[in-house]
Amino acid sequence: MRSVRARAALGATLVVAVALIGAGLAVLLVLRANLIDQADLQAEVAAREVAGALATGTPYEDVELDDDEDHPVQVTDEENRVVLVSKDLRAVTGTGATGVTPVPSASAGATPAPDDDDDGDDDDDQDDDRSRPGRGEVSSDDPDFSDGTATVDRTTADYRFAAVEATTPDGVTLTVYAGAPLAAEQEAVNTVRGAMLTGLPVLLVVVAGVTWLVTRRALRPVEGIRQEMAAITASEDLARRVPEPDSRDEIAALARTTNETLTVLEASVERQRRFVADASHELRSPIASLRTQLEVAEAHPELLDLPGAVADTVRLQVLAADLLLLARLDAGEKPGGGTVELGALVREEVSQRTRDRIAVAVEVPEGGAFEVNGSRGQLSRVIGNLLDNAQRHAESSVAVSVAADGRGVRVEVRDDGAGVPEDERERIFERFVRLDDARSRDDGGAGLGLAIARDVAARHGGTLTVHRADEGGAAFRLWLPRPA
Repeated sequence: MRSVRARAALGATLVVAVALIGAGLAVLLVLRANLIDQADLQAEVAAREVAGALATGTPYEDVELDDDEDHPVQVTDEENRVVLVSKDLRAVTGTGATGVTPVPSASAGATPAPDDDDDGDDDDDQDDDRSRPGRGEVSSDDPDFSDGTATVDRTTADYRFAAVEATTPDGVTLTVYAGAPLAAEQEAVNTVRGAMLTGLPVLLVVVAGVTWLVTRRALRPVEGIRQEMAAITASEDLARRVPEPDSRDEIAALARTTNETLTVLEASVERQRRFVADASHELRSPIASLRTQLEVAEAHPELLDLPGAVADTVRLQVLAADLLLLARLDAGEKPGGGTVELGALVREEVSQRTRDRIAVAVEVPEGGAFEVNGSRGQLSRVIGNLLDNAQRHAESSVAVSVAADGRGVRVEVRDDGAGVPEDERERIFERFVRLDDARSRDDGGAGLGLAIARDVAARHGGTLTVHRADEGGAAFRLWLPRPA
């Protein structure tokens, strides 16, 4: 029961079983109700025929009764005494009386005894006669029906009895009980029940088998996906892909999504490997240089290049900080929920660069509101990296401007350097990528500044692109959305 096939087959079988049992019970109830209605009609017709004969004054012995086995009849008077029964009726239940032997009573043609009640109190008699049919009439009310048994000529069976009242011309009110056999109803119900009990297990077996086979066929591609994923896990070969079925169902969508995930995972792992290799290479040079200087200083203290050692140490510090920030970004670190005023942040960042080789011109409109949501430290790092890059490549001027741009704020850093070739404008945002010109003029950068800037911009919901500046150099445009 741990497999999907078994649970699906069991679930489908239970649902079908409940549905069939409910439908079968409904069919049996409807069938039984219809057959009982037919029996009621037959019993009522037989009772009214006898009641009609009695209402016309036919003597008891002259009343013609139907076949005793089909419609046994019992007639009682007002005092519930049996006055007439079918010829071969030996016992009866479910009627007004259990007797089957007529007792002496006023015949249908006899004169009723005079009423000795002369005290003038006729209200009770009138009340008793109100619901009774008139002389020579049969009750038009719906008869009362009851279930019972009758023994006719030593054969006992179940019957449905109808009770109809009739009043003779002499004023004697009689109740006629006529029965209709329920054997046909019972036989039909038993036949249908037997057919259902026989067919239900077979149908459930068929449903379970078909569901098992269909589910097995439908889940076969899933097993293929599972086996391939297990093989990929064992081999650690992320270049492999799971098989995609030709169908356009959920399983095919699962396979496509799995392959897309593997593609992203492969790219991420490859990027991580390249990142580790590049980081090791970048760390090796300053560490080796610093070690060499320290070894020389140990042997010849007078030859110690203290400024060079400090520069290598600073380079190591900056590289370690960049690697740490990239690790936090790759781990999914989200920017803070604070509000940052980009105009003030740009002025603050530029004010700290008084000793730089090239001064930075600031263009921030007075009174402008340039607030964005995010981390002040990370955004300060982005602007600092863009200014460092511009000062490194500029000939004589660097400018930074802040302006509103649609639903966001745009920060643009321009320089008058050689610019970035159009076919390299995306590549420069990759990690550890430096153009040849940058390598020849590099003063310690590891090729991480622009990569960090774009990653931070993307995690703040913004963009970072490079264009050609009016001054002829590069123009880096940072766009960040305003608070909602």
